[in-house]
Amino acid sequence: QVQLVESGGGLVQPGGSLTLSCAASGFIYSDYALSWVRQAPGKEREFVAGISWSGGSTYYADSVKGRFTISRDNAKNTVYLQMNSLKAEDTAIYYCNAGPEVGVADYWGQGTQVTVSS
Repeated sequence: QVQLVESGGGLVQPGGSLTLSCAASGFIYSDYALSWVRQAPGKEREFVAGISWSGGSTYYADSVKGRFTISRDNAKNTVYLQMNSLKAEDTAIYYCNAGPEVGVADYWGQGTQVTVSS
């Protein structure tokens, strides 16, 4: 049974930091690219960051470049999203997904809420 389980979301003040985690099981994790996608209320899903199966290549949306860092630990079957200098416009539900390449999703997690507010 394939599972992607996100955690680490919550309420944070503008300028603060959060680290999201996504733990995977039920498939050969190290064969897959992983991505984070977010959806804000009333908006379409938006690509945030992606990482290749080896971790050697990373990709970021312009809106988060320089503030967010994606990484993966293949020994723990986990992908992370370190988010710094958070802004109100980062408020969204954050989903992780896995696929043969970044931008192609075979599997999705259930999402974790991130709220940036004072």
